[in-house]
Amino acid sequence: MYQQGEKVTDGISEGIEARQQRGLEIAALARIDKQGDYYLVPSQTNPRATKYKVWMNPAKPECTCTCADHETRRCQCKHIYAVLYTIRREANGDGSTTVTESVAVTRTRKTYPQDWPNYNAAQMNEKRHFQSMLADLCRPLVTPEQDGRGQRRMPLSDAVFCAVFKIYSTMSARRFTSDLCDAQNKGYIEKVPHFNSVLNYLESPELYPILLDMIEKTSLPLRSVESQFAVDSTGFTTCRFVRWFDVKYNRFTSEQQWVKAHLCCGTKTNVVTAVDIHDQHAADAPVLPSLVDSTAKNFDMKEVSADKGYSGLETHEAIAKVGAMPFIAFKHNATGEVGGVFGKMFHYFQFNREDFLAHYHRRSNVESTVMMIKTKFGDSLRSKGDVAQKNEVLAKVLCHNICCLISALYELGIEPVFGLDKPAQQNDDLHNEKA
Repeated sequence: MYQQGEKVTDGISEGIEARQQRGLEIAALARIDKQGDYYLVPSQTNPRATKYKVWMNPAKPECTCTCADHETRRCQCKHIYAVLYTIRREANGDGSTTVTESVAVTRTRKTYPQDWPNYNAAQMNEKRHFQSMLADLCRPLVTPEQDGRGQRRMPLSDAVFCAVFKIYSTMSARRFTSDLCDAQNKGYIEKVPHFNSVLNYLESPELYPILLDMIEKTSLPLRSVESQFAVDSTGFTTCRFVRWFDVKYNRFTSEQQWVKAHLCCGTKTNVVTAVDIHDQHAADAPVLPSLVDSTAKNFDMKEVSADKGYSGLETHEAIAKVGAMPFIAFKHNATGEVGGVFGKMFHYFQFNREDFLAHYHRRSNVESTVMMIKTKFGDSLRSKGDVAQKNEVLAKVLCHNICCLISALYELGIEPVFGLDKPAQQNDDLHNEKA
């Protein structure tokens, strides 16, 4: 946070930040008035809008502003910068400038420790552990009986293993065949299938519920460490485009299609506890109740945070129904007159804003989860069919969960064991072994 009492550096020409640059523009072009113990700063994008209030009085050690950027991110906004630069200057009658007040700004950055030895070990051994864990997940799958003559289908466990392992490799099906040969030598699959067989199985509708169940199973080992969750949606682009003729502008227009994934994840380990795939035009709020209900079956939920897209009566009630507190950002026109859980949380936000935002900022972890998935396994889909695209997204999420388990194995000492009846049983067994 930025505080008063220190000197502001003048290195404007040396890579100045965007907020500082905008603050300089406001200070140079706009009129900033002082009203009592605060300053009125006009909006840079909409001068006719309500002016923002910036408090800089010595009684408050922290600079505060009423704009959304400062309230949600708790950073020094452009309006605070504008006041800082205005205070430092005083225009004289002859046009000269005299510094009348020195305002000190201290930049403090919150850092998080990283267990580098265990992190490095998890990354170096990830692929080996990934194949072993994936094989354990696929081994209980039962292959349906096949009647009549003809070529026998490959075992269901091998088909799912190959499909998910292919997504993890991020390579084409042809170049991925050598990895399947190594998996066969290690005993994870019985036979190396043709690359077309792997692609064809991604088109199978029966793969969708299997992947959902496996995502749920991979989240269970972290049940004892996750109680705060965040919800958000993200898009994965496809290779298909929609093209149409725009009569109004007399031209052809095209748009790339994408698939929308709705996620609920833990804010400590970033493991995905529930996921649902919809088309690109699906709204966010209606999907939240199903994500929360699916997570509440296996986790003791205490908090759920989400952005303004999930703000509404139904979403607050759905979260409260499972015994958790909803920390959802409110829209600008929200009021507490509606009552219920929504009204209670609105009043809590109004009178305990600092505490509310401290819980709400856990929502940034779901952004980190999305970035982890897209950075590691790609933000685009290779599949062309609708069914295959949804299965490919679920496979990416499953690969991410297994990687989270590998990190937890080294950093938290949690050894995942799949197939137990009680989700917490495996962690209890581990604690007993350590004792």
